[in-house]
Amino acid sequence: MEEMFIIDTIAQWVVVLCLGYYGMTNLQWYNYSFKRALLMHHKWQWHIYYFILPLAVYVGSIFIQEPLSNYVLIGLSIIYFIAIAIWTIQLDKRLNFTQRVLKFFIIFFIFMTFNEALCYILDVNSRLFDLMPLVFASIISKIYENILLNRYIILAKEKLDIMSRLIIIGVTGSYGKTSMKNFLAQILKEKYRVYATPRSVNTHTGIVADINQNLDYITEIYIVEAGARLKGDIALIAQFLNPHYAVIGEVGEQHLEYFKKLENIVETKFELLQSSRLKKAFVFKDNPKPSHIEPNINKKIEYFPENVRNIEANLDSTSFELFIKGEWHYFETMVLGAFNVVNLSAAIYMGVELGLQVEDIQKAVKRIEPVPHRLNKIQTHQKLIIDDGFNGNLKGMKESIRLCSLYQGRKIIVTPGIVESTKEANIELAQAIDKVFDIVIITGELNSKILSQHICNTQKIILKDKSMLEDMLKSCSQAHDLVLFSNDAPNYI
Repeated sequence: MEEMFIIDTIAQWVVVLCLGYYGMTNLQWYNYSFKRALLMHHKWQWHIYYFILPLAVYVGSIFIQEPLSNYVLIGLSIIYFIAIAIWTIQLDKRLNFTQRVLKFFIIFFIFMTFNEALCYILDVNSRLFDLMPLVFASIISKIYENILLNRYIILAKEKLDIMSRLIIIGVTGSYGKTSMKNFLAQILKEKYRVYATPRSVNTHTGIVADINQNLDYITEIYIVEAGARLKGDIALIAQFLNPHYAVIGEVGEQHLEYFKKLENIVETKFELLQSSRLKKAFVFKDNPKPSHIEPNINKKIEYFPENVRNIEANLDSTSFELFIKGEWHYFETMVLGAFNVVNLSAAIYMGVELGLQVEDIQKAVKRIEPVPHRLNKIQTHQKLIIDDGFNGNLKGMKESIRLCSLYQGRKIIVTPGIVESTKEANIELAQAIDKVFDIVIITGELNSKILSQHICNTQKIILKDKSMLEDMLKSCSQAHDLVLFSNDAPNYI
């Protein structure tokens, strides 16, 4: 009897722990937003298989008489554990055990242990009560993180106040903002001590953490990327940082599923101008404009590029001429893609604004290193690899396809299509692919149907599981092929 009690208790722990692991993994993907994890999940079927169904069986086992209920619970714990293990192995973006995640599980284990001890003392069935530690851990963890965040915000604000001479540049846009941030950093370091938010850190909480942990007191210019999923996200960042300069790149229908309509995206991106010490804002000239801009803000806006001509973009380099202060100036860079002329021009104008000589900017542009996973050219195993994995918008993806069309040999594209965009955009992408490539490998299920329907001439291979991608490429590629990795959505999308 004692042995069965121990086995039953272990089984309960396994089931509840798996529920917590699955829930925390999904929350981390969606920036710890319960709303987004529940209502905006790209593979909502997973919630049925890995949460709702196991939870229903677990609760149902309570109402079955022993010993059958014990056998059901033990069987569930074994099957569920194996299912979660296989699911985790197949993920390309697994749970990262950050301090936040570790704190959640520590709180969970404390409550779970207390719950088991209390139920044992009171001699009651702990099975139903074992779900409560998940609820308590989620609530307390959220409260604790909010308290911690408020404390970190105060510390970050105090640090910025001490650095009174620090110039802050905010960068946003629907796409290209990470590239603009990196181009800015590489140009401005010719004259200043520059620090930019790392990788794709672009949320309010991420920026607060970056200031506290990484911003050096000797920094002269801090370049901050600002991203958003909801209206008000960028306003929160702008009002916290009060940037001296703002750069708003191209605005389009990226993340349309969150914002519902383009007007909401436009208004959200222009929230970056809500700074009490804004000196100037550089805004892409073809952007749609919000319904209302304050007159005092409007006079601080400079649209870019003012004039640009003679753009040449191929698989080796990009060159163009830019009109600056009444004169045309020639720029050449190893950064690929005609669309990067827009991103580079914003960085160039910002450099001129902050006192750099055009000659120094020209040298800096020539030395600029491509942003990782954004049209990076790699020669390997007698193949030409174009890594454009972080480029997920129609304009950028079509430019990478155009560049690949200049290649004389066979061409293969690996893509999940465009995520968080419209059906029409994916149809246009499919039509562009169909004109250029010999083989298309479609990864994931999200856009596989629509891409397949509109790709007629190119050989199609659909991979639901990206773990098979390497073997597939070995079998279908040849020496001297070009392989384009276009967008790289994680497999939970």
